[in-house]
Amino acid sequence: MWEQLLFPVLSLGGLSFIFGAGLSLASRKFVVETDPRIEEVKDALPGVNCGACGYPGCDGLATAIVAGKAPVDACPVGGTAVAKNVSAIMGIYIETTEKKIAQVICRGDCEKAIDKYQYEGIADCVAASMLADGNKGCSYGCLGLGTCVRVCPFDAIHITKKGIAEVDREKCTACGLCVKACPKNIIELIPMSSQVLVACNSKDTGRIVRNNCQVGCIGCRICVKTCPVDAFIFENNLARIDYNKCTNCEECVKKCPTNAIISK
Repeated sequence: MWEQLLFPVLSLGGLSFIFGAGLSLASRKFVVETDPRIEEVKDALPGVNCGACGYPGCDGLATAIVAGKAPVDACPVGGTAVAKNVSAIMGIYIETTEKKIAQVICRGDCEKAIDKYQYEGIADCVAASMLADGNKGCSYGCLGLGTCVRVCPFDAIHITKKGIAEVDREKCTACGLCVKACPKNIIELIPMSSQVLVACNSKDTGRIVRNNCQVGCIGCRICVKTCPVDAFIFENNLARIDYNKCTNCEECVKKCPTNAIISK
């Protein structure tokens, strides 16, 4: 009886030992060496895994940086501090850049802008914009349905009571996810130190802008003529600020006849 049981047990034990030894040898022979810098870079990253860098989380970005497929300052959330730490690990020198912040370049809320119809569909800006460019009279304006709010992993953007998106400067990390999500392209990243903003994105002529919104840029170019440092660019009926030149003197804010240029 015992002899009948002993042989199968010994046979299975022997086979297990042989297979185990084979697997052990195979794991040593075919092991893939991992660059220790990947773990160091990953630890230096914020660990939010938001995907704003374009890679699948901080692990993916760390691997890409070490492989030379992504720059050391690829993490928009970490900013300069993280970029410096990563560059030190990689032995690469980078120049420091100023932190940026997201800004909504539209002030056409329910009190200042007209609607061309009453929208009762899905509460999503992308969905609404598919129906005649959205319900707003200005086809370039914020629809206020919260698509940007839902993609922000830092709770840094909200819809005001007057139905327009607004960024919380203290919480914004400039990850850029809201910029990509907005179907109207009215969210952009600007330098944190800038205090002046042209809060309009309409490319329409002044007459059309006036009919649709009280605070839109009408293309009068007073800001262009007023600016003492030539910091304005005017194209497609719209004024834009060159932040490399702007000194925050706010002369343009004082002279803008429609209050389309604001000071934050």
